[in-house]
Amino acid sequence: MKWLRSDPMPTPELRILMVCMGNICRSPTAEAVLRAKLQRVGLHGRVVVDSAGTHGFHAGEAPDPRAIRHGAERGYDLASLRARPVQEADFSQFHWLLAMDADNLEWLRRKAPDSASARLELLMSQAPRLAAEPYVPDPYYGAPAGFERVLDLVEDACDGWVARLSQGLATSPKSDGHKA
Repeated sequence: MKWLRSDPMPTPELRILMVCMGNICRSPTAEAVLRAKLQRVGLHGRVVVDSAGTHGFHAGEAPDPRAIRHGAERGYDLASLRARPVQEADFSQFHWLLAMDADNLEWLRRKAPDSASARLELLMSQAPRLAAEPYVPDPYYGAPAGFERVLDLVEDACDGWVARLSQGLATSPKSDGHKA
């Protein structure tokens, strides 16, 4: 379940924020996939995953119905998620802000305050099988196959992130989040 900004921030060892433009297709998909994969390996209590958009024009909205449907077909629950914009506090409350593409990554770099402690990376930086594809394309204006492609890319990248996080958390019983 996605925590709300008015709720106290959970205190896990690691916090990851998935970021795309509107927070209704790619980043909520990545949030749901990574949560499910962390659950499967028993790390769900040690890592919090959230998502946000670089633009707030969908704030409060559920993910795109196509993203919800395609995710559900693969066993991921996106229906309860709600879009929100990236906030300045995210740069210090999260250990990683993972962008879906170069435009979102550049936006994060421009908006990061001097006091930011979060690492800014592309989600696809950890993709073990599809590493030749650096970005998760926006499926919003395309055919249904675009949502399947997003899931393929996100699942691969999240497998890599789970491996990286598992290794980092295994080396330290109480990680500061910057070793993984």
